[in-house]
Amino acid sequence: MPDGPPSPVADAGGADAPASGSAGVLTGAGVSPGVGAGPVVRVAGSVPEPAAATHGGTPEDVRAEQAAATAALEAVAADLEARGDRAAAAGNTEAREVLRAQAMMALDPGLADGIAVRIGEGTTAARAVFEAFAVYREMLAGAGEYLAARVTDLDDVRDRAVARLLGLPVPGVPRRDDPFVLVARDLAPADTAVLDPAQVVAFVTEEGGPTSHTAILARTMGVPAVVACPGAADLAEGTPVLVDGAAGTVRIDPAEAEIEAALSTSAVRASLTAASTGPGATKDGHAVPLLANIGGPKDVRAALEAGAEGVGLYRTEFLFLDRATPPSDAEQEAAYRTVLEAFPQGKVVVRALDAGADKPLAFLPPPGQEPNPALGERGLRMLMRHPEVLSAQLGALARAAAGLTVRLEVMAPMVTDVAEARAFAAACAEAGIDHPGIMIEVPAAALRAGDLAPEVEFFSVGTNDLTQYACAADRQIGALARLQDAWQPAVLDLVALTAEAAADTERGCGVCGEAAADPMLACVLVGLGVTSLSMSAPSLPLVRAVLARHTLAECRRAAVAARSARSADEARAAARSELPALADLGL
Repeated sequence: MPDGPPSPVADAGGADAPASGSAGVLTGAGVSPGVGAGPVVRVAGSVPEPAAATHGGTPEDVRAEQAAATAALEAVAADLEARGDRAAAAGNTEAREVLRAQAMMALDPGLADGIAVRIGEGTTAARAVFEAFAVYREMLAGAGEYLAARVTDLDDVRDRAVARLLGLPVPGVPRRDDPFVLVARDLAPADTAVLDPAQVVAFVTEEGGPTSHTAILARTMGVPAVVACPGAADLAEGTPVLVDGAAGTVRIDPAEAEIEAALSTSAVRASLTAASTGPGATKDGHAVPLLANIGGPKDVRAALEAGAEGVGLYRTEFLFLDRATPPSDAEQEAAYRTVLEAFPQGKVVVRALDAGADKPLAFLPPPGQEPNPALGERGLRMLMRHPEVLSAQLGALARAAAGLTVRLEVMAPMVTDVAEARAFAAACAEAGIDHPGIMIEVPAAALRAGDLAPEVEFFSVGTNDLTQYACAADRQIGALARLQDAWQPAVLDLVALTAEAAADTERGCGVCGEAAADPMLACVLVGLGVTSLSMSAPSLPLVRAVLARHTLAECRRAAVAARSARSADEARAAARSELPALADLGL
């Protein structure tokens, strides 16, 4: 072991350094690839729950407490907006949008009303804020994956407001002169957005998930990150660790040799990845278009710089969130056309509005209280209840594509059966959309993909939801991490069934879930018969490099081996044994 902490390092690669020489290894979900080594520094200060105290009860007391609560929330909102502006000035526009959404939480009128009622009943400002946020917290925690991932955002706003009211330091990332690995139970987006990658070489959280804002921002910033890592919160301040954001591992007290090996592997990988350019294909020339997942026009530049051949998932719901009314036809058309024009020789796959249940919109109210929103009216189910919204969106897309050479494909989310697929295809035809498709996220759809294929032109497998539903494991529950894994053989079986049905009917079958960004799993997916892969832009170069070093036959052997396994870990090991060139890239 070295005499002192290892020299802090960070790089854009990732390595699974050998375990020998380590005092221990923690395993979580790697959400942002890269290697970072250095001493542990913990997020400063937690805010205690305010006592259930009351104020004097006079009208003056009520006004004073109400004014204090309002001032605290307005100050929090202003701080979040300022942090977002600083992040945007540094090139991180996504962070600004995340923090603006948080600022809106602080200024929510419903929240203000709840606080006012409690203060009027005699509760102090700090306690009233805490209790009002608790109501919202409970609603979000039970509202499905998308909004459950926002609980951390809500808690952060609450803690910042309560800290101001109690006169306590606002929690956050400590300032240090030397680089370090940031460790927390969970990390708020407000802190993640303003991290300096030159100082914070990696971060690790015990909670959180791959779809949380923290994880999204980490990928955008290129900071190696591991979340949902049991035991992380127990790491002592100053403990040397080696974080691998690709493998999802945190090595405690790493030997210098391990750090050097990680850096060496990372350098080799970066060199080989940079040399891999052009369209996606296997070593023997089997074409596998590599596409980007985007949320709107702001993501186009990164996709193009990463060599995306088009867009495999355009999440249009970001146009609709946090609005009392839907965007106008002109606003939709302009946003869609900007993206379509960026890929004149490629294709853009647009997902129709995926709202309802886990992404509720004010203008699309659910039919009633849903005890299990994740299994409620979302996606196409909601759009079929509000056909005017679907019609307006499809019309805007058709007009946006008019006169362009790009191939526009539009797919419906959360399709279960033939009736739904047929209804969506008919709506597309009426709007002038020539290439309708459906997402395969529901196990029933995968099992009966052969029935669905004749109704549409293509499938796109959403491995995130497909895994969640197939394994009955909410992605936001860290304790279920082993089940939230697209390497589960049962999930691979469902993908195989879908790809086989598509091939039998000469339909395309892409994957747009996070599984496509795993370079080794990408090879397996191609071996299963998947015809295109779509992922976040930073993941494209490495996936391209790995595919280019393996033949289609090797990918098929890896797929057979993975499906023959009895667990996700066994599937990984089996696939690795059939993909020899992984070693060249340190995978």
